[in-house]
Amino acid sequence: MSEIVLDRLDVWFGEGADRVDAVKGASFTVPSGASFGLVGESGSGKSTILRALVGLVPGWSGRMAVGGVTLGKKRPRSFYRDVQMVFQDPYASLHPRHSVDAMLSETLKLHGFKDIDARITKLLADVGLGPQFRFRYPHQLSGGQRQRVAIARALAPEPSVLLLDEPTSALDVSVQAEVLNLLSDLREARGLTYLMVSHNLAVVSHMCEKIAVMQNGEIVEVMSVEDMRAMTPSHPYTSRLLEASMGYRPAG
Repeated sequence: MSEIVLDRLDVWFGEGADRVDAVKGASFTVPSGASFGLVGESGSGKSTILRALVGLVPGWSGRMAVGGVTLGKKRPRSFYRDVQMVFQDPYASLHPRHSVDAMLSETLKLHGFKDIDARITKLLADVGLGPQFRFRYPHQLSGGQRQRVAIARALAPEPSVLLLDEPTSALDVSVQAEVLNLLSDLREARGLTYLMVSHNLAVVSHMCEKIAVMQNGEIVEVMSVEDMRAMTPSHPYTSRLLEASMGYRPAG
């Protein structure tokens, strides 16, 4: 079970007069095996929620739970095996001096796996990369290939939850769909639960069943993707967001 629950989550940076409230009273539930999207303008608090979930933000209150386990200020080691994050920029998230083999080996050893060779071969195959990529370095890979390596690294501990922070926005349009289709296939094959941040409504429509719309740190509406496609929001901000993205044409 890998359900995600947020209940009245507040996240802030700084203290006193310098305090900035980045997330205010956020509540939603992502059922096990579902894919849930967070959308909104830059600075609305979307990525901050992901960072709070993985313990990268110290200032927060409220309740966060994954798989029925309430999270405290520190995460147990088992949490980092169960919950993994794929970052926006594959150029920044991979160590430039480490080969693909070194990065995957390090992650597997860190989580106590023994059959390293076989697991690396399977991980590369699972993300659509052949064995010839194993000993290459990031500068020898395209943007799409780098993101596939980042996804393979996230899959290495065999998590049940992936947190996806704009996973295709740094990629060329020509390869965005390939990576999104890969993520969809992996979710189905492995029974993964996704929490995805995106500013692109077409991406969310392709990947998610439900979305939360954020404005100025608050969730103003939670809606189904069907309602989004039908252009039937209940909040004025969501209406403006949809109208601003009219270049987007939902499939089906």
